[in-house]
Amino acid sequence: MSATITPQILLKAYAAGIFPMAESAEDNALYWIEPEERGTIPLDGLVISRTLRKSVRRQQFTIRIDTAFPEVIAGCAARYPGRGSTWINSRIRSLYGQLFKMGCCHTVETWIGDQLVGGLYGVRIGAAFFGESMFSLRNDASKVALVHLVARLNAGGFRLLDAQFMNPHLARLGAVPLSRVEYHERLEPALSGDADFFKFAQDGDPDVVLAYAQGKKPD
Repeated sequence: MSATITPQILLKAYAAGIFPMAESAEDNALYWIEPEERGTIPLDGLVISRTLRKSVRRQQFTIRIDTAFPEVIAGCAARYPGRGSTWINSRIRSLYGQLFKMGCCHTVETWIGDQLVGGLYGVRIGAAFFGESMFSLRNDASKVALVHLVARLNAGGFRLLDAQFMNPHLARLGAVPLSRVEYHERLEPALSGDADFFKFAQDGDPDVVLAYAQGKKPD
């Protein structure tokens, strides 16, 4: 990938159905990726297990939005026991940091007191949200962040949640594969859609969160 890549070029790439990745955190090169099979999470199809539902209801985590982008992406890039090197290198951190400053990249963060214990980040264009990565230092911390993300997307009128690749973890959460053609059929109307990432303001009400996370309006 060219060393002169800009955030604007990156947004155009997402709109064309491609995204960058590195071979490892230590490799400074980036490569454009367009999977033959795309993982997506239907906004009315998130699978919330009984255990995860209890975690949301217990409110053991405080949810914050867009308050700690550098820390979230650092958490996503970090190595943990049982988890080797990730694909998030210094160029990825810089580019997405610029998108964050532009208001095109967002975080959903889970906190215990003043400690960030999990979260996720992704890119927003129109009514499409492109999930990039998540991390967790406590049980269910990243999954609770995902529940709050889906609630926020549903409340804000989003049409597409792109999870990039299918894997067993995402499949258990309701992710489904789309062919490249199917993905573009859903991507194009989502890009031109009108959505509001900040419309949802009820992260402190677990009943409302769970309702919106399953594509329902609360009673």
